[in-house]
This record gives sequence, C-alpha cells and structure tokens, in this order.
Amino acid sequence: MASMPTSLTLPVLPLDGEVVLPGMVVPLDLSDSDVRAAVEAAQAAARSEPGKPRVLLVPRIDGTYATTGVLGTVEQVGRLADGDPGALIRGRSRVRIGAGTTGPGAALWVEGTRIDEDVPDPLPGQVTELVKEYKALAASWLKKRGAWQVVDRVQAIDDVSALADNSGYSPFLTTEQKVELLETADPVARLKLATQQLRDHLAEQDVAESIAKDVQEGVDRQQREFLLRRQLEAVRKELRELNGDAKDGEESDDYRARVEAADLPEKVREAALKEVDKLERSSDQSPEGSWIRTWLDTVLELPWNERTEDAYDIRGAKAVLDAEHAGLEDVKERITEYLAVRKRRAERGLGVVGGRRGGAVLALVGPPGVGKTSLGESVAHAMGRKFVRVALGGVRDEAEIRGHRRTYVGALPGRIVRAVKEAGSMNPVVLLDEIDKVGSDFRGDPAAALLEVLDPAQNHTFRDHYLEVELDLSDVVFLATANLLEAIPEALADRMDIVRLDGYTEDEKVVIARDHLLPRQLERAGLDKAEITIDESALRKLAGEYTREAGVRNLERSIARLLRKVAAQHELGEKELPFTVRDEDLRELIGRPHHVPESAQDPAERRTAVPGVATGLAVTGAGGDVLFVEASLADPETGAAGLTLTGQLGDVMKESAQIALSFLRSHGAELELPVGDLKDRGAHIHFPAGAVPKDGPSAGITMTTALASLLSGRLVRTDVAMTGEVSLTGRVLPIGGVKQKLLAAHRAGVTTVIIPKRNEADLDDVPSEVLEKLDVHAVTDVRQVLELALAPATSDAAREVPVAA
Repeated sequence: MASMPTSLTLPVLPLDGEVVLPGMVVPLDLSDSDVRAAVEAAQAAARSEPGKPRVLLVPRIDGTYATTGVLGTVEQVGRLADGDPGALIRGRSRVRIGAGTTGPGAALWVEGTRIDEDVPDPLPGQVTELVKEYKALAASWLKKRGAWQVVDRVQAIDDVSALADNSGYSPFLTTEQKVELLETADPVARLKLATQQLRDHLAEQDVAESIAKDVQEGVDRQQREFLLRRQLEAVRKELRELNGDAKDGEESDDYRARVEAADLPEKVREAALKEVDKLERSSDQSPEGSWIRTWLDTVLELPWNERTEDAYDIRGAKAVLDAEHAGLEDVKERITEYLAVRKRRAERGLGVVGGRRGGAVLALVGPPGVGKTSLGESVAHAMGRKFVRVALGGVRDEAEIRGHRRTYVGALPGRIVRAVKEAGSMNPVVLLDEIDKVGSDFRGDPAAALLEVLDPAQNHTFRDHYLEVELDLSDVVFLATANLLEAIPEALADRMDIVRLDGYTEDEKVVIARDHLLPRQLERAGLDKAEITIDESALRKLAGEYTREAGVRNLERSIARLLRKVAAQHELGEKELPFTVRDEDLRELIGRPHHVPESAQDPAERRTAVPGVATGLAVTGAGGDVLFVEASLADPETGAAGLTLTGQLGDVMKESAQIALSFLRSHGAELELPVGDLKDRGAHIHFPAGAVPKDGPSAGITMTTALASLLSGRLVRTDVAMTGEVSLTGRVLPIGGVKQKLLAAHRAGVTTVIIPKRNEADLDDVPSEVLEKLDVHAVTDVRQVLELALAPATSDAAREVPVAA
C-alpha cells in the first residue's frame, strides 16, 4: 500500500541540459549563481530542521522548467577536481512541482508533492521477465565498454524503480529521453521505457559496427589489391627487361608505351596521353578506368595514317565498271571524271589543299532494283579502295551517326567512325544505303548529324561525340543511295552531287539478264551453262511482258523460277538436259504473261476502247508507270452538276482536275464540244488503283483529254500517252521525271508520247534506243494535245489511224 502524498517546500536548483533521476549522485559547480543560491538557501533552512539540506533538482530546457523534479540532499560541499567550489548532491525521490512560494535566500522556492511509487510485492511474472531483459541488455552494453564492476552493481539492484532510474547514467540518452523517464511515475512503465531505449541503442550500435567492419574490410582489400598489383607490375617489368622486348604479336599492357609507339596525329596523341595520365591516377576499382581503356583501344585501332593507293588506270577502271554493270552511264562517267581529276592533282602535288583532300559525295537516286547498292562495291573495285556499307534505313538516333558521349554505359563511336575502323584505311568507299529512310524522334535527327559528314568543306574536321578528337573524312568517297530525292532533307541533298538512275531499257535488261543474272542464278540452281540455255527472245519476253519494272529484281526472280522449274522437271524425268528455253516455252513453265501491252490486246478489250479514257504517265517510288484516267457524266435527272474525284488523290491533283474542267467550260465552244453537258450534268473523274495514293500536277492534260473525249464521243488513241501540267488558259506547263516516264511508256508498248515543249531539253537524258522507238511530240497548248490524242469520229477504222504530228 502506498502512503499519503507528502507536501514539501524546497528551493529550486535548475539544471540546464542535464537531468538527475532518483538514486543518482552528481557533482554540481557552485560557481553558477543559480546553483549556489539554491544550496545556500537549503543550508539556511537546514539549520532550523534536522537532517541534511534539501533542494529540488528541476531540468530547465530552453528556459522552460519541467513539471516534475527530484528531491536531492546536499551530501557534501567542497572543491571539485579542477579546484572550483562544488557540491555533491544525491537524488532521493520524484516531486511534482506546484506553486511558487517564499523562503530564505536568493533562490526560487516552490511547493511540491512527493510522488510515492506503488510497486507490487511480489513482482508479477511479466515484470520479472522485464527486469531480467533490462539487466541482460545493460550487461551487454557495459561489457562492450569494459565496465565490469558496474555490471555487478546493476545485477544487484532488485527494486524496479531503482533499476529503471539507473538508466539515467546512460550517456547515449538525450535530454528529452531522460526527461521522459523522469516524468513517468509508474515504475513498471518507466522500466519498459528504459528497456526500449537501451534496445534501440544496441541495435543502432550493431548496425554502426557492421558498417565500420565492412568499410574496414573494403579498405584492407583495396590496400592489399593495390600492393599485389604493384608487385605484379614490378615482376612484369623485370621479366620484360630480362627477356628484352615483348614477343611478336603480344600486345603490351602499358598504354603509355602503346600510344607513344603508335603513328597518331599530334593532337590525337596529346589527347590520348592525357587519358593515359587519368588512367594511371584512377583506382583499379573505378569504372572510369574501364571507360578510358575502351576509349584508348578504339583510338589505337583507328587507321589514322593508313591509306590505300588509288588505281589511276582510268581505262581499266572504266572497263571494270562496264563489266560489272550494264548501262548507268551517268555514274560511270562521274567516277571516271573523279579518277581523272585525282590523277592530275596527284601529278601536280595537290593531294592536300587547305587541309582538305579530294573526296567525293555522290547521291545515287533511283527506283528499287536498278543496282544502286551493288554499284558502290564496283566503284571501290574500280578505284582500288576498301568498301564499307552503312545501312541507314530506319535509323532514328543521332548517336548512331555521331556516337554516344563517354559518360553513358556501353557508349560506342558512331557508324561513320566504325566504318573507317572496319575499312582499315582513311580513304575507303563508304556506301550510305537508304539515306532517304532516315527518321527522327526524341533522340534527335540523324540527317542533321550527316550534314557535317557529307559536307566537303567541313568533314576534314569531323568530331565524333565518343572520340572527341578531329577525324579527317575529306578523303572518303561517300555514295548515298535513295529511292526518292524528295524524301532527303533539302540541306542534306544540297551537299551531295545528285546522280539519277532512272531505270533500264528493255535492251539493257536483256544484256543484264544474259551477262549477270543468268550466270548467277544458274550457279544457285546447281545447273551448268551447257545444261540450260535461255534464248534472247525469251529474255526479252520476260523483261517486257512478265516483269514491267524500272529495275531487274523481278526479272531475276523470274529467271530463278524458270531455272527451278526446269531442274525439277528434269529430276522428275519430264525433260532432258541440255534444254533451250524459247519464248513459246515460257507460258508452259511459269504461266501466262502479267503485262500485255495495250497495242497487243484485242481492240474491244483495250482500256481506251470507250470515250472518256486517256493514258497518262507518272513517276512512283518504283520508277515510271502508265496511269489511266477515266471520266463519265452523270444523268441530269439523278445527279447535280459538279465534279467528283476518286482514286485517293492529293490536293494538287484535285486542283488539276478543277482546272481541266474550268478550261473546257470556258473554251468548249471553240473546241466544238457540247459544254452544256458540263453545266447540267455532274462530271466524275476516276484514277484506277484506288489503293495507291496519287498526287502531282502532271496529269493535267490527261484529265483534259479524257473529259474532251467524253464530251466529243471521240476515242483516245491507244498508242498515245501524255504528261504535262495544264493552266486555265490551256497552256501546257513543264513537269519532272521525263526520262522515267518515257521509259515506262516504252515498257508499256506505247509508241506516241506527248510532253510539254519546255521539257524538250530533258530528252537528252533518254537513251537513244528508246527515242528511236517513240514518237515524241513537244506541245505548248492543250489544243495541240487534243489534235494528237483524239481519234477522228468518222469510223472505227479511222480511230486506229495515228494522227500526224
């Protein structure tokens, strides 16, 4: 049972930043005025009362007093160890502080109530376990500090309250934690709090010790590794000195020696030696060391001063190009000119002018299958240079061209640097394949990075983001290939010498098939030249009626299919070898032709057998092609007047249709056409192959002719195809792609072609054998077009008679 609370009147002894719990004995410095005043007041009061002087020890935190203090008795007054006056005070019991009062001396007096603690006797089992846990934790902490005598004293304490208050000696507790212990009146709760605080401290101490142990082990391991590596280097050095130079083919581990021995440009050598200095200063465990080693390996592997000698046999180079590629005279002439100029520069000592060498940047633009990619290897062969192909189709990362910064993990130089490294010389032929397929996204625009690479005025100081040293690309011959010139950014196209490859004539295809495609496919089919022969008439029919294209890819596939068919029939015993394939055998072997010329069809089955259908010429990504335009008039009772356009047309082509309709409405009377039908009935113009997008102004005269044919009832001649832009006044304006369009007309079996007068100069680019088979009319006005294209309406026989130019 607890006794009744006792009321006390005591002088206050404030403790700044300290807390004294019952049972603790502490020395206090009497030089502090507050401490001295409290002790002197207690001594004065003790003269009239029995016992030792009593004071109230109260924690004062930031000028604020705690609500609970400790009754302390002044055990002794004297001198401290440093000679200053002091007092030894023992904490006795907790006191709850009440109101202030008066008393002798200069001290602050307060009234307080002694807090009596109710401890059950005997102790419950849970409290006993708590006492054991606290003593075990305290013993563990004290043993780590070597305080063995204190361990015995703590183990001897059986009172719960005294055991809990004993934690006030713990140096790791903060002032707030000690105040919390002081203000916890229940002894069991106070012991739980002290146990938790001690447990948390031991856990933190274990973590700190574990970290310190790991750090020490890491430092010891690094020191040991550093020492062993230095010893290993010393051993290797002694072995090298003992055996002389390193063995042939063995790469030295000393990067400094490798850099000094390499034939590097001066600025590259300085940059490499700076990196070697960084490598020697860096730790073996540092990731920067591996980055530097990779960079040094890349720099040392580049052929900084390696160059192949150009073959200045101009006639021999031209013979190589002619042997490997039929046609393509423009490219062959350009390469021949380049070699001739290089030869003259070398003879006059002009190999390097202003730091720049005589490289070249050519763009081969043309439809698929005309030999752009294979031409690059032939150019390298003719010049005696190394050849490297860089595929740019689908590249969307600028770093693919300029390289990654070395700060990135897995950084690599760009494709241009890797191509030079792969070639092993500074003057290779680099083929930039499919440059028009380069895209851009959030990682940058690779085409913008190519601006410096393909500029002869800049590429002698090209800087890759990974190398960060100047690389001279002025001696490289760059050949870029593209299907569409319009898809190449204008600034990039301006830096290149454009060479157009507009496709092959039928005669050229026959030569290519006979000299190149057939031998290659015979080898792949496991056949010998003596076992199977294909007549030239069969090759011509394959090129003209089975594969209508600008290139020769489908022609090669047809030849391969033909050879496979013959080989299979021979294995089945159906054909005997040797065998000669003639044009009449093609239908039996690979089926019927896919592209029969309009002129070879039955007159009733031709596309132009009815009025309102005209044949135009267009340029697509696959080369030139014929384009049919169909026109019709709606019934005045069912459709409103106006123009309907179908066939997935672009805005420019739609405008051309409106211009054609407007021209006929305004000049119909002059042309003797019933233009009243155009006012009362709706006109419909359709371009077949509606799944294929179409745009451009060059179908203007074709649409005008189709509408004029519809209104007049006169058929458009089967053998006539046309191209040209039309104006509101009937002028025929120039267009592009004349060569490709004429080649397409020739492939389709057309014999008469109408082009704008201002495109007459473009006929110089058309092969002479094509012009010989075409009747080309250059016109300036739509009226001339109608006179040439529309057949007379007198009789069906007259419709088939060509109109004189």
